[in-house]
Amino acid sequence: MNLTSYGILVASLLGAALAGYYTSETLSARPNIQYTLIDSARAKELQSANQPRFGDHKAYLAAIDELKASWQKKGKADQVSTDKEDLETHGISDWSYHEAKVPTVVVWVESTEEVVEVVKVATKYRVPITPFSGGTSLEGHFSSVAESQPYGGISLDFSMMDKVLRISEADGDCTVQPGVKWEDLNKHLADKDIKLFFPLDPGPGATIGGMAGTGCSGTNAVRYGTAKAEWFLNLTVVLPSGEVIRTRQRARKSSAGFDTTKLFIGAEGTLGIVTEATLRLAPLLPTKCAVVGFAGVEEAVQAATEIVNAGLPVQCVEFVDKKTVQSINEMGLAGRSYPERDSLFFKFQGSDASMTDVAKAAAIIVQKHGGKDLEFSKTDKEAADLWQGRKAALWSIMGLIPESRAWTTDVCVPISKLPQLVRETAEDFERRGVVGCHLGHVGDGNVHSILLFKTDEELENIREGVHEMVHRAIRLEGTCTGEHGVGVGKVEYLEEELGVGTVGLMETIKRTLDPLDIMNPGKLYPNIKPIKP
Repeated sequence: MNLTSYGILVASLLGAALAGYYTSETLSARPNIQYTLIDSARAKELQSANQPRFGDHKAYLAAIDELKASWQKKGKADQVSTDKEDLETHGISDWSYHEAKVPTVVVWVESTEEVVEVVKVATKYRVPITPFSGGTSLEGHFSSVAESQPYGGISLDFSMMDKVLRISEADGDCTVQPGVKWEDLNKHLADKDIKLFFPLDPGPGATIGGMAGTGCSGTNAVRYGTAKAEWFLNLTVVLPSGEVIRTRQRARKSSAGFDTTKLFIGAEGTLGIVTEATLRLAPLLPTKCAVVGFAGVEEAVQAATEIVNAGLPVQCVEFVDKKTVQSINEMGLAGRSYPERDSLFFKFQGSDASMTDVAKAAAIIVQKHGGKDLEFSKTDKEAADLWQGRKAALWSIMGLIPESRAWTTDVCVPISKLPQLVRETAEDFERRGVVGCHLGHVGDGNVHSILLFKTDEELENIREGVHEMVHRAIRLEGTCTGEHGVGVGKVEYLEEELGVGTVGLMETIKRTLDPLDIMNPGKLYPNIKPIKP
């Protein structure tokens, strides 16, 4: 069997195995396309008239009427809204400058059963659904896409599904609804005096549902990894058919087939909607912090790499460039100042007794790489004070240009290539006259760029610079997104990064599970573009 035949066989088997999920009406709308997973002509085929079609404006209005009638019967009429303000807050973000359109209606759900009901209405009228949870996405994940959703669609709001359903301290896990914020979960554990925490920390306001959807991570990734590791033990998911599945049991590990949990992590709500998640928790350990400056990013990366490889108990190691340190000092939001150099901020975990040896070992390594003014906290208060500079970075950078807006994006490369990425990117933005700073999770090779602008012309200049930065990262064997996700902002880079065959496999799965493309359309898949009614 050649590769082309094999690709067709895989697609056929996937379709046959899952065909039972759909009604005859849904199946009749399935795009009748046969394509291989490796055929480079596939992209052109997918632009043909065989793309899925959404309902017309009349169908959208009928869907809204049906949802309003159902929720009114439940005494929840105010949880289905077409108010302009509600639509705008669920479609447009102050932190995203990608194509965006407001939804047609916002529905607040409180249970898996209500999600199923919305999905069935959406399927009946062919109206797209876009999940909305914390609203902190930077790549347009929760916005409707004007090209493929001329009437917006349904924004499914999970803010009322914010319950911690179960905690097992003995098993080190818990089950939560998707609207739970990771900070609130950790506070809930602390309030109960449970010495465990959920270590993924993508940023303030992020919720478990969104974190699963984007495959997020955060500052703790150097020690604890990302959402795509083992922190999501199982998920409850509503499929596009309306069927509810659990992806696996609660055991810490399983060899029972391939890991369907990870099929949905990073899928950005395009394959199904997560309504519950069982999370693995980690022991809460004492933490100390350190800050040290370097002559440049090369020296900082070399020191960070050696410290991590030496086996020191690093929880976080963050690179902050000189301009960011200057902004932190200038704005005064950290309550103290720092030497103005390219710097590393560390968190180390372990007992107070062990920290003496850790501090000595870290001092030897950073000195070897020209590190200066190393500060190592001795108390919890000193640790919090030192780390405050890293926490204040974003708002300090925003203050560099009064009344400016910020484009925030990320890429990730192999750690050894991080200095080249940062240096070339900084030089490029400087040539463009863009005010920006670069910081990130140096232990993972993940860099965040925060770029300031006021006018549309400046925004377009930044857009071009970000475009080149992404290509630079891919040339350096990296990725267009380390942890922010693809959304609409990075979808154009997937075939360059992953290859036509890999993207084709992703799109085969999408077309098999969601032939009508009602689940968060316009995101993640470069060649699936539904036709306007």
